[in-house]
Amino acid sequence: MTRYPRDMTGYGAMPPHAGWPDDAKIAVQIVLNYEEGGENNVLHGDAASEAFLSEITGAAPWPGQRHWNMETLYEYGSRAGFWRVHRMLRDLPVTVYGVATALARAPEQVAAMRSAGWEIASHGLKWIEHKDMAEDEERVQIAEAIRLHTEVTGTPPRGWYTGRCSMNTVRLAAETGQFAYVADSYADDLPYWMRIAGRDQLIVPYTMDCNDMRFAIQAGFTNGDQFESYLKDSFDVLYQEGVEGAPKMLSIGLHCRLIGRPGRAAALRRVIEHMQGHAGVWFATRLEIAEHWARLHPPQAQERPSEMSREAFVDAFGGIFEHSPWIAEGAHGLELGPTDDCAQGVHQALARVFRTASEAQRLDVLRAHPDLAGKLAAAGKLTADSTAEQAGAGLDLLTEAERATFEDLNARYVAKHGFPFIIAVGDHTKASIMAAFDRRIENDRDTEFEEACRQVERIAALRLQQKFAA
Repeated sequence: MTRYPRDMTGYGAMPPHAGWPDDAKIAVQIVLNYEEGGENNVLHGDAASEAFLSEITGAAPWPGQRHWNMETLYEYGSRAGFWRVHRMLRDLPVTVYGVATALARAPEQVAAMRSAGWEIASHGLKWIEHKDMAEDEERVQIAEAIRLHTEVTGTPPRGWYTGRCSMNTVRLAAETGQFAYVADSYADDLPYWMRIAGRDQLIVPYTMDCNDMRFAIQAGFTNGDQFESYLKDSFDVLYQEGVEGAPKMLSIGLHCRLIGRPGRAAALRRVIEHMQGHAGVWFATRLEIAEHWARLHPPQAQERPSEMSREAFVDAFGGIFEHSPWIAEGAHGLELGPTDDCAQGVHQALARVFRTASEAQRLDVLRAHPDLAGKLAAAGKLTADSTAEQAGAGLDLLTEAERATFEDLNARYVAKHGFPFIIAVGDHTKASIMAAFDRRIENDRDTEFEEACRQVERIAALRLQQKFAA
């Protein structure tokens, strides 16, 4: 049995209504990353100097050496950039991603964050790469980040974002039970729940596109106008979606040493003014968004098909294709995962098995279907699904003349094609079923075989939709 861990579906075509306060059309969430003093540096016990997100194009680590230019570029963020951003945003809700060791080296800045009422979330112990870090070491670093953060700010962090994370990071952060949200994801425009380590962890996704880091990479922004235009376009699209009834969240990522430069700060100011010029905009911290989401959209306990045993899966879905549990048995052995834990996901898995079966096996599935309004229906011997479906189309309330017509058509159809007439009655009325019967009985056998198979798949889809809705 193969299981694929990624969720490629999420909310799909119908995301939940965010229900932002005061019926806001969009939630705007501004993050200020505070990393200065927590970056790679031999002074901090690291093996080399920093090489990430600075003005130095193509920077490389200097093993065993300090890098004066890199250090002073980061220092600009703490000495000048932070204060410029603080003056601009101090009256707005902002979330700070604070590297614990950087916060410990920034007493005045931390005091200013707290005075402004900003949320200070944890950005890890140090601003370093975690992809190759041993799991036990990363677990220790997370614990130490929480401890030092609490010591420095006076309050334990309620949010977590590593950024330069490993494949273990989200799980390790969730295992602490400390966080109202984890932000190490870029997977959605809305918060979502993940089941991790036996508990439901809220994920509040972050951004790499609406992020001033793109001033420091080759495929990025070169001037403030590009940043401004991109953020305005992002806001306008999401705002319009909110007007149309599907509110979303816009995350904006900032760094003191990048956006704090005058030529870029001007663009940020214009963007904020643009957003403030619209009604129904909720500026919020990530914690406020997380608490709102948990209150309005709590995690839903559900049995996930991809986590079911073979026996449970077949018990749940073995009747979706009429009297053909072998299809569910085969589907359970496919590469299922979280993205398949929905009606469409299970349907695709079942349909794949049906489509790749031999013609004889598919013929057996067709023959397992009852006649429409036939003797089994009259005797009350249909499956519960078939009974409900035929009743929904009014086939349980036929006149004697209509019943006689159906029996005649059934007999002629089976005699010609070798299997019962099959149609997804949930898509039809009694009249349209009769019209399809008259039309399809004239098809050649191969054409009708393929049409009957399509109808079997459609019946399965409708049954699954009803099952998951319940």
